[in-house]
Amino acid sequence: MREIWTLDALEIAKEMKVDINSGISEGEAAKRLEKYGPNTLRTKNKRTILSMFIDQFKDYMVIILIIASIVSLFLGEFTDAVIILFIILMNAFLGMIQENNAEKSLEALKKLSAPVSRILRDGKINDVESQKIVPGDIIFLEAGNFVPADGRIIESVNLKIDESALTGESLPVEKVSDKLSDKDLNIGDRINMVYAGTIVTYGRGKFIVTATGMETEMGKIANMLEDDDKIKTPMQIKLEQLGKYLGTGALIICTIIFFIGIMEKRPVFDMFMTSVSLAVAAIPEGLPAIVTITLALGVQKMIKRNAIIRKLPAVETLGSASVICSDKTGTLTQNKMTVVKIYTDFKEINLKEKYDSDANFILKNAALCTDAFIDNEGKSYGDPTEVALVAAFENNVSKKNDIEKENPRTAEIPFDSERKMMTTIHRLKSDKFRVITKGAPDNVIERCKYIIKDGKVEPLEENDRLNLKNENEKMGKDALRVLAISYKDIEHIPNVLDIDGVENDLIFIGLIGMIDPPREEVKDSVKICKKAGIKPVMITGDHKITAMAIAKELGILDKDDVAVTGKDLEKMSDDELNGKVKKISVYARVSPEHKMRIIKAWQNNKAVVAMTGDGVNDAPALKQADIGAAMGITGTDVAKEASDMVLTDDNFTTIVAAVEEGRTIYANIKKSIHYLLSCNIGEILVLLVATLLGMPMPLKPIHILWVNLVTDSLPALALGVEPSEKDIMLQKPRPKDENVFADGLWFRIPVEGIMIGIVSFLAFTIGLKESLSNARTMAFTVLTLSQLSQAMNVRSNKSIFKIGLFRNKYMILALVVSIILQLIVILTPLNTIFNIKNVNLYDWDIIILLSLAPLIIMEIIKPIFFGSKK
Repeated sequence: MREIWTLDALEIAKEMKVDINSGISEGEAAKRLEKYGPNTLRTKNKRTILSMFIDQFKDYMVIILIIASIVSLFLGEFTDAVIILFIILMNAFLGMIQENNAEKSLEALKKLSAPVSRILRDGKINDVESQKIVPGDIIFLEAGNFVPADGRIIESVNLKIDESALTGESLPVEKVSDKLSDKDLNIGDRINMVYAGTIVTYGRGKFIVTATGMETEMGKIANMLEDDDKIKTPMQIKLEQLGKYLGTGALIICTIIFFIGIMEKRPVFDMFMTSVSLAVAAIPEGLPAIVTITLALGVQKMIKRNAIIRKLPAVETLGSASVICSDKTGTLTQNKMTVVKIYTDFKEINLKEKYDSDANFILKNAALCTDAFIDNEGKSYGDPTEVALVAAFENNVSKKNDIEKENPRTAEIPFDSERKMMTTIHRLKSDKFRVITKGAPDNVIERCKYIIKDGKVEPLEENDRLNLKNENEKMGKDALRVLAISYKDIEHIPNVLDIDGVENDLIFIGLIGMIDPPREEVKDSVKICKKAGIKPVMITGDHKITAMAIAKELGILDKDDVAVTGKDLEKMSDDELNGKVKKISVYARVSPEHKMRIIKAWQNNKAVVAMTGDGVNDAPALKQADIGAAMGITGTDVAKEASDMVLTDDNFTTIVAAVEEGRTIYANIKKSIHYLLSCNIGEILVLLVATLLGMPMPLKPIHILWVNLVTDSLPALALGVEPSEKDIMLQKPRPKDENVFADGLWFRIPVEGIMIGIVSFLAFTIGLKESLSNARTMAFTVLTLSQLSQAMNVRSNKSIFKIGLFRNKYMILALVVSIILQLIVILTPLNTIFNIKNVNLYDWDIIILLSLAPLIIMEIIKPIFFGSKK
């Protein structure tokens, strides 16, 4: 292709085979996507199912066990060796499935947070995933957008682009749509071109895509951007370290068991197999996968609650959030100006309570004096204040379109910031003309000579002016935006629309007060926050009075709380702000730069801060916050890219819901850790005690591996999806750096593990009275079933009957499947392969009693130790 910056718009359109007015067709786009591939930078190859399966055998203990099993084949221990190899394969298969599910969930997460672009195809403008952009597409740009591909600008309105990521140039580049004559230009001088990865900082424009994916300038230096390393959460990192410590500890204990067995002259190979099997079972190798799956499933639940998590560590951090700094407009409020109060004919009409037909006249004139309109589908167009006037009229009186037909506009004097008024002139049925003026109350009242009293036009007296001034101030204190409406009828329209001539001797009709009302659901969310120990903070560019009124109505601003403005902030030093920040609940008239100081002040007070943002300038604050939440509807691409999560409905309630999910996910991960480690302690203990006492080994290698297979996977995964506990949002936020064994878990895990070990050892000693085979059967079964009952125990610090025995349907399913598998091994011919036997009813009574004993003990203890704990 020629130097495309030297071509004009039509030439480039011809070169790219695209119609400038309608874009390419969807069919053509599909063909080009097939030809050029997706608009993405090349990343490292994904792991295949086979590679995931092979990875399950990279653990050196598993390799030793496989080698030992093969050796035992040659020594004639055929059955044991085959079963052990089968269980190892089953474990590997389950591990592969878990990892594959985790990767799939994370891929789905990436797709959900994928950027979109506004594209012209088939004559229609639609939002399309940026990765589906193809050469020849026509893309629309506006401030805050990322440029998704390389291209030639064909329309530019004050367009400026930050190309620092590509050229290193710190200042935004002004862009044009004209062709350039010089063929030998470097990237930074091609001012009619745009490049993938750069950011629109100002204005708007349109361009034809000339290169996508690896063919873009950014693609040519893809090594600068390519980063496919998995982001691990703090907990995943801690668990990896924990796994190493536990692995080392398990190996030491297993080595001790091995050497004690040798000293007792037990068969060397048997002790070796037992020790290695125990090491494989005792190391919680499935824990990282379970944590990843729990996080990924939690992310899916958050999506249903309108929060898209972009960065996995945010899930954990959400559970620690202690402060939520939220924008007012659209997040705490409806982002929809609404008329709530009218003052006309010296009468106050509250539209929130009941409509009064006396408001018909003022609303009709107000609606006529607007440029806004609402279409048949309810979509509004125009200034939000004017839309509010039209909506109030149409909701209570008639359609604007109907009165415009009766009273067509014939002339107008547009609004300007100096006089703060707008005037329209309409033809009446009587062939007279009506002048309607709306605007700032003080300015409109000044131009009025008359007023409506008791339905009649009367002279506007001085005390009337004072009364109107007081009413205006009263509405202002209620945080209402107030407009005054006036009119006069004239015989004909002046040839020259002189402002002073038209906008005088007006008849004052009344005042209209409007507000962007709070979202109803936010009030409850604020209450939930406070009960959960989370401080909600309002940050807005709006006036202080308005901000305080909304904050009070929502319950954000309490008696002892303070509201400050951006100017107040600028007068404070960082140390002063650090000292006062806990008392400040409302920040008004602040800029995005102030947000950074607010976040840092809270963080200096050891708070974990969630911050909302939508604009380009909010990006630094979103990055600085512990949890940056970008708006999904009003947010720019830059804000979304800087954020940890995106609120698809721009709603404060969604942040609170995400915090609840974050707390639940963290709690469930702790439950999985609690379960797996306590069970592993029980397994080690039963073998260690028997070895120390010189007794026969209670379990053979095949039993240890089977218990690991049956109890580790399904119940641990079921704990990961345990529903939120009812009091989860009544607890205080946990410290960000809290140890995973906090809240007494460091004590409970070994104690409960010891209980599992004791009941399993008791079953073994009772069974020995009959035979070693009977003893091993009882120990094997009690160890399995007591671990399954432990899964029920760790679901909550409360009684399982209080939280609901069947509340977690996945847990019930996991337990049923695990119990059936255990019974199949005991009650079918498989028992000969496992060197166990079917036991009598008396023994079954003992097995059931011992298996449930740890659960029963914990059910008795829980109300004593955890009953009053929140």
